[in-house]
Amino acid sequence: MRNRRQKLFSPVLLGLITIVVLVPDARAAAAQEGNLRLGIIGTDTSHVVVFTRLLNDPSEPGHVPGATVVAAFKGGSPDITISRDRVEGFAKDLREKWHVQFVDRITGLCPLVDGILLESVDGRAHLEQFRQALTCGKPIYVEKPMASTLADAKQMAALAAAAKVSWFSSSSLRFGPVEALRTPGITGAMVWGPGPFEENQQLDLAWYAIHSIEILFTVMGPDVQQVTRTHTPDVDVLTGIWSGGRVGTVRVMRPYSSFGIAVFHKKDNEPVLLTHIEGYIPLVKDIVKFVRDGVPPVSNEETLTIYSFMDAAQQSLERGGIPVNVAK
Repeated sequence: MRNRRQKLFSPVLLGLITIVVLVPDARAAAAQEGNLRLGIIGTDTSHVVVFTRLLNDPSEPGHVPGATVVAAFKGGSPDITISRDRVEGFAKDLREKWHVQFVDRITGLCPLVDGILLESVDGRAHLEQFRQALTCGKPIYVEKPMASTLADAKQMAALAAAAKVSWFSSSSLRFGPVEALRTPGITGAMVWGPGPFEENQQLDLAWYAIHSIEILFTVMGPDVQQVTRTHTPDVDVLTGIWSGGRVGTVRVMRPYSSFGIAVFHKKDNEPVLLTHIEGYIPLVKDIVKFVRDGVPPVSNEETLTIYSFMDAAQQSLERGGIPVNVAK
């Protein structure tokens, strides 16, 4: 009887053993599948905390699946107050709450990640940090401002092309409902938003007005030809002329204001208004997709044109507000 019981129950026991052994392996495989590892450069902006929470916390409203922030390099710029005063606090949050591993040098991220988020708040630091990040050979998202000068932005693009590394840079505000406004027949648009300056940035509009400028380019496209800049201590007005005689303007207000856009179409002159500009979730979704497939959601050419537009606007200011052609 004992032998009979052994023969009867052995297959069952073996089945149970098989289940116990395989289930954890299956779960581990499922957790690994499609889960990208992201690394951060620069913990001196609140974006690193927001992005990490959206990616790493499945219970977060608006959670973006498919990637996890796993490593970071602190960075920081001692001569910029909001960098100096925040870099350690945001780093502490990432380390203690999200168990992000910190590295002593940017190249230390290379074996740990599948993609890199260059988040440093200081555009002056981006060229050198980008140069080091390129050695990883991984896709790179560059937080605004991409650079402190047009020359730096162009050099970053050239270095990435030589290294054959995909990259993109953009404001979060061009995604979501703003994209839906880009329809055929647009004759012009008016955008408004805040534009505080940071004294260390050579291209002054890149520090914060870049948000409003990117909203304008999202609906108007990259084929801008000329820009004129009118300046007062409280307001800058940028008037651009696009192909076909289309006109787009940006009203940059200091120190702060809400964002909004009015879009005009050929069929009538009644503007389509948008005053609720969505935040980070659409951008984070596009970052994950970009790291996965290597295709920038905003073309590198358009990003460089935006920097040429801001550079031309600065030349207009320096020349007393005359129109300046935007270099291609």
